[in-house]
Amino acid sequence: MDRSSDGPAAKPRTISPYFWDSDAFNRILLGNRTAVQATVGSLVSTLLGFPLDSLKSRLQASRTPVTPFLLATNVFREEGIRGFFRGVWIPLLTISIVRTTSFTIYSGTKELVHRQGYLAQDRLRDVALTGAVAGAASGSSICFGSAPFELVKVRRQLEYAIAQARGVALEKPPNTAAAVMQIVREKGFLGLYQGFRMHFVRDTLGTSLYFMEYDSFRYLMGRSITGDQGDPPAWLPLPTSLIPFFCGSVAGVTSWAIIYPVDVVKTKIQQRALANEPYRSAWETFRRLLRGPDGLHPRPLLVGFGRLYRGLGISAIRSCMTHGALWLIFDWVGHWIDRRTEGVPGAVRGPVL
Repeated sequence: MDRSSDGPAAKPRTISPYFWDSDAFNRILLGNRTAVQATVGSLVSTLLGFPLDSLKSRLQASRTPVTPFLLATNVFREEGIRGFFRGVWIPLLTISIVRTTSFTIYSGTKELVHRQGYLAQDRLRDVALTGAVAGAASGSSICFGSAPFELVKVRRQLEYAIAQARGVALEKPPNTAAAVMQIVREKGFLGLYQGFRMHFVRDTLGTSLYFMEYDSFRYLMGRSITGDQGDPPAWLPLPTSLIPFFCGSVAGVTSWAIIYPVDVVKTKIQQRALANEPYRSAWETFRRLLRGPDGLHPRPLLVGFGRLYRGLGISAIRSCMTHGALWLIFDWVGHWIDRRTEGVPGAVRGPVL
């Protein structure tokens, strides 16, 4: 049959490329490399470690010694699996925002320091000091935004203990929005900043230690100050793909172990404030945790340190998992962006961590 009379032949249909395949999107990816890496890594690692973080807060706040296994059993029996994820949505959102901001400030500070010609030599001392300065700048900046969310997280995780201290029978704990409204209604907007001073100390010192250690371990494992990964040392020949997990895990566990007593004091101060109990200073809280409430018969120092580090084991496992996963995913996303944007015209590469 002759189809020439049917009019001009229809043009073949073409499928427009998806927006994420465009060069413009790739340039955005490359220019915001650090933010994309931190967001993806944070979402996954936060969800992975939240049940252990919940157990850690409960162990810190417990008035009587209890093993992590027994506590987990009690939580599951009384609250079900949802008890381990109580209040997860606030940290999942806020920790991702905070970490993305933290990494952005950290990388920007490192660039600024090197651009000014300070600590720019390819040696361990310069790498460590740059990480410490950039980490301190990052931690001290983000705590102003993260403190309210940290308080709400503590409130949600310790609902039953706080209700018991208030003498209230809690049949069904309030949701996150109701918990926030109750804090604001009772103590005003500044009530969301209860325990802020200890939060500031913890985040500034902890973030400084964390990035200093991570950068130092990466340097020892063969990465130069420019971010190029070389061969690992002969004394620890790890596969290159596992180096971020190893360095992140070690930095997370060791820095957290150093800063852990500050976190315990912060949690106790916030718990007492949320339970409307009389205020105790950070020093008084630390002294009572270390030596006990009875000044005439102080507990032995070894027992006191055990009280200060209650929950450290579960916290160390959480830190190992979350920080190892964070840096592993961070590194993987960075390589994916590099492969995807290779050869994109006009692309400006963001900083490489």
